[in-house]
Amino acid sequence: SIKSLLHRGALTVATPSKGELHEYYLRKVAEGKNKMSVLNAVRAKLVYRMFAVIRNNKVYEKEYQYKLA
Repeated sequence: SIKSLLHRGALTVATPSKGELHEYYLRKVAEGKNKMSVLNAVRAKLVYRMFAVIRNNKVYEKEYQYKLA
Protein backbone atom coordinates (compact mmCIF):
# COMPACT_ATOMS: atom_id res chain seq x y z
CA SER A 1 0.00 0.00 0.00
CA ILE A 2 1.02 3.63 -0.31
CA LYS A 3 1.22 3.97 3.47
CA SER A 4 3.77 1.15 3.75
CA LEU A 5 5.82 2.58 0.89
CA LEU A 6 5.90 5.98 2.59
CA HIS A 7 6.89 4.30 5.86
CA ARG A 8 9.78 2.52 4.13
CA GLY A 9 10.87 5.79 2.53
CA ALA A 10 10.81 7.53 5.91
CA LEU A 11 12.82 4.70 7.46
CA THR A 12 15.36 4.94 4.66
CA VAL A 13 15.77 8.64 5.35
CA ALA A 14 16.01 8.08 9.11
CA THR A 15 18.71 5.42 8.90
CA PRO A 16 22.33 6.56 8.97
CA SER A 17 22.77 8.57 5.82
CA LYS A 18 23.25 12.13 4.71
CA GLY A 19 20.61 14.61 3.83
CA GLU A 20 18.24 17.25 5.03
CA LEU A 21 15.52 14.87 6.24
CA HIS A 22 18.03 12.71 8.11
CA GLU A 23 19.35 15.80 9.89
CA TYR A 24 15.76 16.81 10.67
CA TYR A 25 15.10 13.34 12.13
CA LEU A 26 18.21 13.43 14.32
CA ARG A 27 17.48 16.98 15.50
CA LYS A 28 13.90 16.18 16.51
CA VAL A 29 14.88 12.96 18.31
CA ALA A 30 17.62 14.87 20.16
CA GLU A 31 14.95 17.40 21.22
CA GLY A 32 13.13 14.53 22.91
CA LYS A 33 10.44 13.82 20.34
CA ASN A 34 9.10 10.28 20.01
CA LYS A 35 10.85 8.48 17.13
CA MET A 36 7.56 7.34 15.60
CA SER A 37 6.18 10.88 15.70
CA VAL A 38 9.28 12.13 13.92
CA LEU A 39 8.92 9.37 11.29
CA ASN A 40 5.33 10.52 10.73
CA ALA A 41 6.58 14.08 10.24
CA VAL A 42 9.19 12.83 7.75
CA ARG A 43 6.44 10.96 5.90
CA ALA A 44 4.39 14.15 5.74
CA LYS A 45 7.38 16.04 4.34
CA LEU A 46 7.83 13.35 1.67
CA VAL A 47 4.14 13.55 0.70
CA TYR A 48 4.29 17.35 0.55
CA ARG A 49 7.31 17.21 -1.75
CA MET A 50 5.74 14.56 -4.00
CA PHE A 51 2.56 16.59 -4.44
CA ALA A 52 4.57 19.75 -5.12
CA VAL A 53 6.43 17.95 -7.91
CA ILE A 54 3.16 16.70 -9.39
CA ARG A 55 1.39 20.07 -8.99
CA ASN A 56 4.22 22.00 -10.64
CA ASN A 57 4.91 19.30 -13.24
CA LYS A 58 8.66 19.57 -12.60
CA VAL A 59 11.49 17.24 -11.70
CA TYR A 60 12.48 17.27 -8.02
CA GLU A 61 15.54 19.42 -7.39
CA LYS A 62 17.39 18.55 -4.21
CA GLU A 63 19.18 21.91 -4.08
CA TYR A 64 16.30 24.12 -5.22
CA GLN A 65 17.10 27.84 -5.33
CA TYR A 66 14.15 30.18 -4.82
CA LYS A 67 13.88 32.93 -7.39
CA LEU A 68 13.85 36.47 -6.05
CA ALA A 69 11.00 38.64 -7.28
